[in-house]
Amino acid sequence: MRKKIRMSKVLDERLIYEILSVVEEIPYGRVASYGQIARLIGRDRNARLVGKVLSMSEHYGDYPCHRVVNGAGRTAPHFWGQRELLEEEGVRFKENGCVDMKHFQWEE
Repeated sequence: MRKKIRMSKVLDERLIYEILSVVEEIPYGRVASYGQIARLIGRDRNARLVGKVLSMSEHYGDYPCHRVVNGAGRTAPHFWGQRELLEEEGVRFKENGCVDMKHFQWEE
């Protein structure tokens, strides 16, 4: 059985800025998934940690967090306006309301 690790013990300033620096690299008109960002920082199984950091990002500066969605292309449930911001950048959504990841996912 895997031991549960509290996020507060894992989060530190270095990790926060590592995540935010990847988010900063997502190009205009593209999206990345939480899991993709976790993989890019060498923490493959920490997609939720990425989400937690992004939920607090306003405390660290101005980052394009609206460009991060889940692996299926769903927007964040409490991020009002995320879809509109993405559509302003030309990102298209499928009929089910998810980002068309096949065409708009960032190929890092």
